[in-house]
Amino acid sequence: MKNDKNRDSSDKPFRDAVIGRNAVNEALRSGRAIDTIYIQRGIRTGSVLQLIAKAREKGIAIKEADVKKLDHMSGGQNHQGISAICAVKDFAQLEDIFALAEGRQELPFVIICDELEDPHNLGAILRTAECAGAHGVIIPKRRSVGLTYSVGKASAGAVEYMPVVRVTNLPETINGLKEKGLWIYAADMDGKPWYETDFSGPLALIIGSEGNGVGRLVKERSDFIVSLPVKGKINSLNASVAAGVICYEIARQRSGIQSVNP
Repeated sequence: MKNDKNRDSSDKPFRDAVIGRNAVNEALRSGRAIDTIYIQRGIRTGSVLQLIAKAREKGIAIKEADVKKLDHMSGGQNHQGISAICAVKDFAQLEDIFALAEGRQELPFVIICDELEDPHNLGAILRTAECAGAHGVIIPKRRSVGLTYSVGKASAGAVEYMPVVRVTNLPETINGLKEKGLWIYAADMDGKPWYETDFSGPLALIIGSEGNGVGRLVKERSDFIVSLPVKGKINSLNASVAAGVICYEIARQRSGIQSVNP
């Protein structure tokens, strides 16, 4: 199963899980990077409410889960209705992305992942982003995989070098990027072919989710829709593959490499 990919074996807890109320409290108190806290559905006792408040102060995503999921995450240990999944790296700030671009004396190149759920897709995109010269990746706090162990592993180390920013409201973040002069390109069907698109300016590339693609509100805020025409019977590419194709077209144009005419 997809959710098992950060487990050592069926009888061990997730590698990046902190299990139980005291352990989660200490992780919060110590400043350890936490991706998500899972709370057992229906439990809202005093100590759990305090942990939720602390997590919210730190901007940590909080999700409800049934007891079976928490049992699965804890490998049979007593989780007391709460488990935290640690991030493999601290999340960055938007300012870090622009500082990196400025430090390289390059126009900003950002990738936005709109509700990706597969850790291998996000990890692969981080790897491609780092190799193609992007300055950062933005993900939403809700309905998205975070910087889990599986994502870090799939990134092949790129997570250590690529700033990842997690935001509460993706459409508002896009508006903010536009105010900073970035052009917004959404990878979706029925757009202009990627090889006919000018990517030379400061930009953000949006990659949609595995099942639903780019969300409506996000697409409405995009300046351009860019597509990857397909010739087979399947009508779309894997998210990380699509990101790779477009990222390297962006890299080609920015490097001034001319395409070969037939």
